Amino acid sequence: MGERKGIHSIAPMLSPEREALFPRLADDSYRITSEETCDYNCFAWAANDTDRWWDPGHYWPEDVPKTLTLDSFARLFGSLGYRRCESEQLEAGFEKAAIYVDQQGIPSHAARQLGDGTWTSKLGDWEDIMHTTTAGLEVDSYDAVAVILRWPR
Repeated sequence: MGERKGIHSIAPMLSPEREALFPRLADDSYRITSEETCDYNCFAWAANDTDRWWDPGHYWPEDVPKTLTLDSFARLFGSLGYRRCESEQLEAGFEKAAIYVDQQGIPSHAARQLGDGTWTSKLGDWEDIMHTTTAGLEVDSYDAVAVILRWPR
C-alpha cells in the first residue's frame, strides 16, 4: 500500500465549479491536501492505499463479493481489520473510516478520520481534501454516511 500522506495545504479551495458540487463544504473549513490524480480513488485513500483504484472492476480482494453493495464494501474494509462501530467521534487508539451511499444505497464515497478528529477524502479523481465533519460531503451522489468502521492504530 502507499505511504501515508500528511495533511498539508496545496491550494486553499476547490475551483468554484467543483465547490458548487459540494455546497456544504463551504461551511466545513475544508482545505485541499494534494493535487488531483487518478492513481487511486476515495475507497483506496480511506484505506491508506495510494497505489491503486479500489472497486470490483479494478483492485478487489478475492474473498470479498464483487458487488456494489454496502455489505461488500464493509467486508472490503473488514479484510483490512476494520470493524463496524457506532460513532464517528474520535476514539483514542483507533482510526475510523466512513462509507457513504447514494440515494439507491450503493456505496459512493469513503472518508478516513485523522488523528486530530478531522476527516480526509479523495474527491473522485480530483484532489484529496481535509474536512472537519463527514456531513460536509453529503450531496445527492454521496447522500449520507451509512456505516462507520474502526481499526486499532
